[in-house]
Amino acid sequence: MATWNKDGSKIAFASNRYGNFDVFVMNANGGTAKRLTFHSNNETPYSFTSDNKNVVFGALRQDDVRHRQYPHGSQTELYTVPVKAGKVQQLLTIPAEYTQFSKDGKTMLYQDKKGGENEWRKHHTSSITRDIWIYNTKTQKHKMITTNTAEDRQPVFSSDEKSLYFLSERNGTFNVFKSNLESGASAEQITNFKTHPVRFLSIANDMLSFGYDGEIYTLKEGEKPKKVAITITTQDKENTDKYVSVNGGINEMAVSPNGKEIAFIARGEVFVTSVDKTFTKRLTNTPENERFVNWSSDGKSVIYSSERNGKWSVFKTEKQRKEEPFFYAATLVKESALINNKKDNYLAQYSPDGKKLLLLKEEEL
Repeated sequence: MATWNKDGSKIAFASNRYGNFDVFVMNANGGTAKRLTFHSNNETPYSFTSDNKNVVFGALRQDDVRHRQYPHGSQTELYTVPVKAGKVQQLLTIPAEYTQFSKDGKTMLYQDKKGGENEWRKHHTSSITRDIWIYNTKTQKHKMITTNTAEDRQPVFSSDEKSLYFLSERNGTFNVFKSNLESGASAEQITNFKTHPVRFLSIANDMLSFGYDGEIYTLKEGEKPKKVAITITTQDKENTDKYVSVNGGINEMAVSPNGKEIAFIARGEVFVTSVDKTFTKRLTNTPENERFVNWSSDGKSVIYSSERNGKWSVFKTEKQRKEEPFFYAATLVKESALINNKKDNYLAQYSPDGKKLLLLKEEEL
């Protein structure tokens, strides 16, 4: 949830390095991050105020005594905290998300949240889909901009602040739309992507930016979207640390048939650890995500799914030396594709006799 301030000199973000998510701020060119919030509930930054002095964030802290909304984790409220650190102030008691302020600070755009629907759900139409609102900070009055049954999200001002851009799912999947704030005319569709949703809309100096299918795009109105070429430079492998600390973030595990080893997924990689000792071996080291880890019936191989080349395939890793009975202490292992075709395959599991494999295939879902 990283967000830029108005001049691009600072970035606010959420981090759970101290347990739950708190709001931090740091210089855009790097350096030490300053912790701004210390509450026991999760807090999510949305933007900076127009003067760059405060970070606006959503949190569940303390309801106003006059507010009738029941406190709930899915219905956060809006707060501000000084960039230099200081007292937190409540801005709104309603769950306003992805806020954006006008240059003079008199107007704020936001999306509402009427219920606890998952943010990543697609093709959702119901009475609690999100809508776009505009808020006058002087008169403290709200005006509803969209009333569509589909999702409307993440509003941003155009550079002249006469219009707004936002994401909407009204025509099948999320795309970028534009609406004139003065005339109130019907929204105009700006992008025409199919299949996958457009996410993470932002704007700077008439240049829109967003994510689509795992890629980052930029767009100037009247032109076609352009994919951003991204190069990530890392240090040589021989200069990296030999050991990796795995002290959290474990979300899947499977015990070996002999009960002496545990295979697990941490940070999208496959590891095997001993039950009664402190040895752990990493089996995969890929930029893709590995999931659905399991064991063969005889315990001689670990199987899992990996999202390589844009699809899920089933892989297995086997020990290469017979004199090494355990994965966690194996010096040589070999990975091979167990099921690899044009369709997604995952959740593989061997039969007790090891002669059959049960799995989900895309064409059968």
